[in-house]
Amino acid sequence: MEYMVEVEPQVRVYLNDINPAGKKPVLFLHGWPASHRMFEYQYNALLAMGCRCIGMDMRGFGKSDKPLSGYGYDRLADDVRCVIEFLHAEDLTLAGHSTGGAVAARYMARHGGYGVARLALLAAAAPSLIRRPGFPYGISGAEVEDIIGATGRDRPQMLRDFGETFFYRKVTPAFAQWFFLMGLEAASWSTMAVSRAWLVETLFDDLAKIRVPTLILHGIHDRVCLFPLAVAQHEAVAGSVLVPFKNSGHGLFYDEREKFNRELARFLGLS
Repeated sequence: MEYMVEVEPQVRVYLNDINPAGKKPVLFLHGWPASHRMFEYQYNALLAMGCRCIGMDMRGFGKSDKPLSGYGYDRLADDVRCVIEFLHAEDLTLAGHSTGGAVAARYMARHGGYGVARLALLAAAAPSLIRRPGFPYGISGAEVEDIIGATGRDRPQMLRDFGETFFYRKVTPAFAQWFFLMGLEAASWSTMAVSRAWLVETLFDDLAKIRVPTLILHGIHDRVCLFPLAVAQHEAVAGSVLVPFKNSGHGLFYDEREKFNRELARFLGLS
């Protein structure tokens, strides 16, 4: 099933709901600058186990509408709330990758985890993508500024360069092209707006408010959301479980997809 869900007047986000009668529903939140399609290799595995897989494209990305505003974490979390209300879903697992993980954390704090029974943070951009006073981890603000500048000058080249840092293991040219085209689906303004959000958004307080079982999966070679972010998440979220991926970068969902799918299925109670 495919839907366009209105999240505010004249703004709709794309939603797919595969195997709606299935068990253990998972709502996937993609990372920047991709779309729900990045989880193709999770859908394949989990659907075979009878899981219900739900994917949304955040505003500005994939098949969703691309307004000029609304790219702060509060508004993006509110969009998630609209989707969960539309689904009338309960007992969801909310699984967010990179910026999607940051939005998932904000959702849990801002909306009290409405409809969510479990949380999976996947190479999440939390508690802060960049280094800050008192938080000497993450990439530099200057690196984010470079991404914003490169997006404005030559977005296709920026996406090519980003793809080179995304995976730890070498991917085929065809796969790299598939990933590149996913990024091109986004609007340039939304690509830059989310990048600007990284400079100002933090999730220190949000993580401390999470009260559901939480799984943290993170590649130790991640060059986008550095591994110390996962350690900080684990320390902040009471009772969380951290699983390092020793042969993965930021794209751990593909770098070590068999391990990734196995850990996620176990967390869902499917294996």
